[in-house]
Amino acid sequence: MFHRLCVVVVFVLCAVVPTGLVCGEEAPLLDLGSRLPSDAVQTADAKAALTSGPSGRALTIITGRDTPWPGITLKAPGGRWDLSAYRRILLDVKNVGVARINVHCRIDGPVSNEEFYSLTENVAVEPGEKRTLSVELRRRAPAALAAKLVGMRGYPGGYRADLGINVGNVNQLIVFVSDTSAGHAFEVQGVRAAGKAPAPPRLPEDIKALFPLIDRYGQYIHAEWPGKTHSDEDLHRAAEQERRELAARPGPNDWDRYGGWTAGPQLPAKGFFRAEKYKGKWWLVDPEGRLFWSHGVDCVGAGFGHTPLTDREHYFQDLPDRNSPLGRFYGRGSGAPLGYYKDKNHESFDFAGANLLRKYGDDYRRRFNEIAHGRLRSWGMNTLGNWSSRDLCETRKTPYVASIGSGGRRLEGSQGHWGKFPDVFDPGFSRETTKRMESHRGFSVGDPWCIGYFIDNELGWGGDCSLAEATLASPPDQIAKKVFLDDLKAKFGTIEALNQAWGTAHASWDALLECRTPPDRARARDELTAFYARTAERYFRVCREAVKSVAPEQLYLGCRFAAAISWDNDAVLRAAAKHCDLLSFNPYCRGVAEQRLPPGVDMPVLIGEFHFGAVDRGLFHPGLVETADQAERAAAYANYVREALANPAVVGAHWFQFGDEPTTGRMDGENYQIGLIDVCDNPYPETIRAVREAGATMYRRRLGE
Repeated sequence: MFHRLCVVVVFVLCAVVPTGLVCGEEAPLLDLGSRLPSDAVQTADAKAALTSGPSGRALTIITGRDTPWPGITLKAPGGRWDLSAYRRILLDVKNVGVARINVHCRIDGPVSNEEFYSLTENVAVEPGEKRTLSVELRRRAPAALAAKLVGMRGYPGGYRADLGINVGNVNQLIVFVSDTSAGHAFEVQGVRAAGKAPAPPRLPEDIKALFPLIDRYGQYIHAEWPGKTHSDEDLHRAAEQERRELAARPGPNDWDRYGGWTAGPQLPAKGFFRAEKYKGKWWLVDPEGRLFWSHGVDCVGAGFGHTPLTDREHYFQDLPDRNSPLGRFYGRGSGAPLGYYKDKNHESFDFAGANLLRKYGDDYRRRFNEIAHGRLRSWGMNTLGNWSSRDLCETRKTPYVASIGSGGRRLEGSQGHWGKFPDVFDPGFSRETTKRMESHRGFSVGDPWCIGYFIDNELGWGGDCSLAEATLASPPDQIAKKVFLDDLKAKFGTIEALNQAWGTAHASWDALLECRTPPDRARARDELTAFYARTAERYFRVCREAVKSVAPEQLYLGCRFAAAISWDNDAVLRAAAKHCDLLSFNPYCRGVAEQRLPPGVDMPVLIGEFHFGAVDRGLFHPGLVETADQAERAAAYANYVREALANPAVVGAHWFQFGDEPTTGRMDGENYQIGLIDVCDNPYPETIRAVREAGATMYRRRLGE
């Protein structure tokens, strides 16, 4: 979110802590006990004042409705804070208003050379609730290093290419809300820098010595860590050691073949998975009638390790001969949705696949699949999450989820991280989505091991007007735009009446059809939000029809919202709740115990993705939620699953993903340390201990035993 806030100075009684912070666990950035310099706190469509209450002194902020992102700006004394010794910024937020709010905090570095870098996070807070908002201090790469590296989001030394700032030169914090449908009131306390900065893989002092940086196994050359593979013999020893461990620890003995709880109640067996409420909490129920909580992991399978070689062959040491047995792991890719390789044809190499061949021999795929099922059971996991290999699912030893992407024309005026939103009114949307469901006949359709179907992933839903605005920004042949104009004609009758309401000057309805500039949001809000809600309603209705027309006994699992469960997009969530069997979210955060659906929505929730990572085992990027090291990563896993089990709506949580991403990045540049196994197929022991403990205790925890 790269926006600017217009600011007006306001006097309040507080002080910003000076630049020279003392390194420790925490250092305050805001002192509420003394007078503030007149230019240290600025407001944008907001009022701010120092107040006192039961929880102590606080900065109380009341936001308006006249401009986007109303809030306050806290300016650093002397123009900068040096936060290089810390991991994150924390602030405590209390909602003293009457409606749930999402409070955002943005950390800015100064503008230089026409470049602007910032970091933003948010937290949902219910009325009367107090939550801590955390913003990780991601470090942007120095220009000299960034100039040498492409195709990666994280670099050696713990630097970021994709998102980050110069943490030694932070000049302001902005605290704001994004919802301007109503005014909001909240308190801010305890603004502080916290945590010790992580110790990443070292970077050679001379950048020229960086290359080659990847060894024959796909690992970083310039660092050592516990469990690093140095030879094929290391691979073989690890395989034998794990074989003995899995034989000794086959998994929970109170699970049925699906992973349901045989020590729990026996419910009616209906032959397929279903969702049901039991003792006040939502559950899945397996085909044999046993309570089932979906403890799973995404992307299980051989073949997820390709990293681009084109334009950076010098990164890699000892790439195999293309005519050797390992030559099969060369490939070609194209169509990356973003990053250096966006829409660029390139050569790649799959280090993870090559290591499986080295470890298990020519029959590596079958052996990997067999071991994967054994691992999941031993670790107390009972679900193959999204994008897991079809051949692994077809062995029918572990329940799985399936997914398709919706079809048809895209909404040309829309935007999204992974692509444009579908035009749900175009006939091709229903036709092509149903055709994609039909492609699962002979595989997952009618298979009791298949829990159900996701359609799409992390669509760009935006705010409550965005898809309607995108529709009006689309070309005149866009079907959605014609439908929207029909709605407007039915409401206003004449173009003159619409012009008067919107403050526009369209010469005719045809002129509006040709126009690609959305109207003023404030004046057109009623019509924009109504069409947005209609779009959401049609999206979920058509997707449900596609699933149920092909697989009527199986669950429609939703679209995997890229949001917290407590996401405040009411129109979308209510449309989804009307048509989905489960709501699915990918909430990348520290925990979900307190996250709740909107009032009046009582639905089961499946967490499709979450993860934690660290940069202490040779990878360069910790993923979307950073931890200091493997011990903290394991503790974060344990806490997240405990909180998911405590949430009465959540029926499962799937870790993203089974294996680490390539050290030098997949084709879109992601190179996260987020696997349960590393590039050499070795499980991370700290995290696996936490996974096992979670799986062994999850059913009794869920029932409160």
